[in-house]
Amino acid sequence: MPAPRIVLVDDHALCRNGLSDLLTHRGGMEVVAALADPDQLITVLRESRPDLVVLDLRMPATDGLTLLRRLRAEGIDTPALILTMSDSENDLSAALRAGVRGYLLKDMEPEDVVAAIGHAARGELTVAPAMTLKLAQLLQSGSKESDRRGMLASLTERERQILEHLARGESNKTIGRALDISHDTVKLHVRHILTKLNLTSRVEAAVFAVEQRFSAAGSTGR
Repeated sequence: MPAPRIVLVDDHALCRNGLSDLLTHRGGMEVVAALADPDQLITVLRESRPDLVVLDLRMPATDGLTLLRRLRAEGIDTPALILTMSDSENDLSAALRAGVRGYLLKDMEPEDVVAAIGHAARGELTVAPAMTLKLAQLLQSGSKESDRRGMLASLTERERQILEHLARGESNKTIGRALDISHDTVKLHVRHILTKLNLTSRVEAAVFAVEQRFSAAGSTGR
């Protein structure tokens, strides 16, 4: 399997260069560009077509989510991951709504950051452990239990199967192989799942599925 190809965008040279070295020498990844200037990103992505772009959330010229929206407006669909110092629930919510593949914190252990970026580059979902409770709280505040049961009931059997695979953090390709369906068919089902559950990203869908699994187990145990 070829090494994941990564683009980094961070205005802090120490963080940018240090992470580049870690991903290359410890993670076995190829950092095709490490940028301080966000304005260079669109050109780099079009030329290099990496597997993942890692964005800082706060930069002097712009912020990571505004930059991500610019990419999407330009028709660039490279998966994105946020690496930031912010453990704000609002920032996490905004990132998920922007469709990021992951949200990591800069105070995580370096080995954990490298591993999480590797997972994200291979199509998996990743959120900093310190943010998982906040993610669950976001989902809880967004819908009542009765609403959740109704939304789950609206899923087809195939959509339920795919939701279970999403809960394991699997990529579309992995899900397609497991269910013997095409990558494009998985993408279509995922889009329908997000619409029916009133969610905005695969990360939210994964946490939703895990939450419902534990909820059902708790109800059975009473």
